Amino acid sequence: MLESLLAFAGAAVLIAMAPGPSTVVIMRQSMRSGRRAGLATVLGNETGVLLWGVAAAVGLSALLAASRLAFEGLRVAGAVVLVWFGVRALWHARRGGPAAAGAGEDLGAGSDAGAGGSGWRSYRLGLVTNFANPKAGVFAVSFLPQFVPEGWPVAAVLVGFSVLWALIDLVWYTAVVWLVGAARQVLGRPGVQRRLDQVSGVVLVGLGVRLAAEAR
Repeated sequence: MLESLLAFAGAAVLIAMAPGPSTVVIMRQSMRSGRRAGLATVLGNETGVLLWGVAAAVGLSALLAASRLAFEGLRVAGAVVLVWFGVRALWHARRGGPAAAGAGEDLGAGSDAGAGGSGWRSYRLGLVTNFANPKAGVFAVSFLPQFVPEGWPVAAVLVGFSVLWALIDLVWYTAVVWLVGAARQVLGRPGVQRRLDQVSGVVLVGLGVRLAAEAR
């Protein structure tokens, strides 16, 4: 069991470090609204990781992997979400100025100066971003089971691996949020923010278009 656990942990670290839509959104929230909003976004993303893992344990992700209609529907919906986030980022980059809100404005992601509501809205942004990628479900059902030791209860081990996966993700993204927060004085300058908005917008639109265009 220990060998399987170490192998899974090593693979999960590499997966966490691979950049994707969640990385872009978490960094942007951290830059625009501070570490609290960034951490709330991380928690939302990790909730999504846990839910995908639990879905794999109970077989729902297997259904997603087997059903072309379900996969395609979620893929298109996810692509629309990513493109929408990207377009919002580009729109705010065009408007410029410190009053411009983040890509998650329509989900209510506002300034860190607000109270718990801002954290809740950032949390929802992270959760929606994670769910915007149907490959996470297919990945969960194809990645997690291969580390289950022979003879162990599959569902229980998959849930345990999902918790470990989320914790590894949490550590990595917390470090990302901290680094962005440390550089926020520089990144927070209006000119730099506009450039970062443009870059994150283009990246999110590109990821959305790629997701929409990819064959299963």
